[in-house]
Amino acid sequence: MEKNILTLSKLEQYLSKAAWILKGPVDASDFKVYIFPLLFFKRISDVYDEEFRIALEESDGDEEYASLPEFHRFEIPEGCHWNNVRETSTNVGLAIEKALRGIEQANQEFLYGIFGDAQWSNKNKLSDNLLINLVEHFSQYTLGNEKINPDMLGQAYEYLIKHFADLTNKKAGEFYTPRSVVHLLGLILDPHEGESIYDPACGTGGMLLECVDHLKHNKDDFRTLKLYGQEKNLTSSSIARMNMFLHGIEDFEILRGDTLRNPAFFEADGLKTFDCVIANPPFSLDNWGAGNWMNDSFGRNIGGVPPKSNGDMAWVQHMVKSMNSTGRMTVVLPHGALFRKGAESTIRQALIEQDLLEAVIGLGSNIFYGAQLAACVMVFKQNKALEKKHKVLFIDASDQISVGRAQNYLEPMHVKQIHDWYQAYRDVENYVKVATIDDLKENNYNLNIPLYVEKIIEDNLPSVEEALSDLKAAWQASLEAEEKFKTILKGFLK
Repeated sequence: MEKNILTLSKLEQYLSKAAWILKGPVDASDFKVYIFPLLFFKRISDVYDEEFRIALEESDGDEEYASLPEFHRFEIPEGCHWNNVRETSTNVGLAIEKALRGIEQANQEFLYGIFGDAQWSNKNKLSDNLLINLVEHFSQYTLGNEKINPDMLGQAYEYLIKHFADLTNKKAGEFYTPRSVVHLLGLILDPHEGESIYDPACGTGGMLLECVDHLKHNKDDFRTLKLYGQEKNLTSSSIARMNMFLHGIEDFEILRGDTLRNPAFFEADGLKTFDCVIANPPFSLDNWGAGNWMNDSFGRNIGGVPPKSNGDMAWVQHMVKSMNSTGRMTVVLPHGALFRKGAESTIRQALIEQDLLEAVIGLGSNIFYGAQLAACVMVFKQNKALEKKHKVLFIDASDQISVGRAQNYLEPMHVKQIHDWYQAYRDVENYVKVATIDDLKENNYNLNIPLYVEKIIEDNLPSVEEALSDLKAAWQASLEAEEKFKTILKGFLK
């Protein structure tokens, strides 16, 4: 029996319960491989039914008319609907595979490969009984537009991504950036109507969706944004695409592939460029493809070739090269990218000399899943404002965190404080320093934040004379206390 009223918390519980059904035969780190495609399959089946019913009413019951592709966002071929799977009791995994592949083929332009490569028919892992339970669980609610709006479904999807990150902690960093960090990057980037946004390491699409939320918050038309993302991991890139559709986003292109070796977005004369570039690329990526970088056909080696064991500055150069003539970018990196020597120092120098770096923000430690280290945010602009030219803003936000037992948290008040400092663009003792490019040059283009933001330690220590005087007084008081104790003890023993 279907329950009609679906609140966000009910939806979240419903999705978490789906993961519990898989618990045991399926490792927690693989939940997402199965749950996200099933949720999306259920959603598009329910929307199809809604569209069919509306067209049926309009045509006085003409089923052939109601089946016409123009009445449907996505086509669902015969035998590939959720209900076809629900009616199956043996070889359920095979039925799911057949339905998912059929839907992908019928919607090549939008849904090609979107359901990923989960082995639904592997009965050692997914028995018929387990899959029947899972399908029945998902069948409890109708997920069409009349019962649930894309915003709520999108929020529930984000919840699920975080929920799986919590369950798998160590591996989570591969596909999940804390929402607070994503929000900070969105605030700094400040995307506007009609702009193009690009994330070269888009994971499950959180950064791109943050830009959408930024416009919604400002009461702007988010549908005017053009979103682009590339992601190497098959499951993450599939989830990102489903995530966009579930948020009601239409104008996006998310492609799978290795961005540093084979960038997916390019034009006749080189890399495609964008108004806004945003990313949290994999930290200190080993074996990232340095061999091809020396003669990179896209000219991304602006300042040279990063070490083959560390791709941090390869991502930075790729992103800088992906900015258009008025572009801007925000990127999360490990702190080492600010001060490591050798090739990375040469690259930093080139970027600073071209006056592309606007700000460096040091975040607190242990706010990323499975990573104790502290990270930083670097902000680049093709055209810095006149008053910011030949200067770089340094922010030490290392104490802007709430300390937790297993992990630290960047709370909304911390995000606001960091953003306020960024916008104010002026020195604040212990926290913010506007440095000149000459200052950076003096430090051999080392961007380590303590070189610029000096900590003033309050010296409240007493002088030697005061300390001795205090010690004498304390000694005298202790002698008197001892005498008093002896007197009381004598009286007690009598």
